Amino acid sequence: RLQMTSVSSFLTRITGNALIVSAALAVWWLIAAATSDAAFATANAVATGWFGDLVFTLSALAIWYHYLAGLRHLYFEAGHGLDVPTAEKLGWACIIGSVVLTAITLYLVQ
Repeated sequence: RLQMTSVSSFLTRITGNALIVSAALAVWWLIAAATSDAAFATANAVATGWFGDLVFTLSALAIWYHYLAGLRHLYFEAGHGLDVPTAEKLGWACIIGSVVLTAITLYLVQ
């Protein structure tokens, strides 16, 4: 059976690497803005279309999850919460917290 501590570890690595996609999209948009009107129109259409909305929304989720997982890791490094029940609760807290914080972020941005 897959344990929450393993899942949270995998998600931390996945979200950290997935943020590269949003960074690449943002950098492409900035370079296109500095290049030409035609290049910017293309990049802007992608970044503000459904694909860009999806990437940036998932990036907000990834940022919040990665942030909360980092706080959890600092808590572990201090020698707290190392028992399995607490570690599992903290893993769920990271997942649920990141979803809630992403929803709040999207509400505030709109």
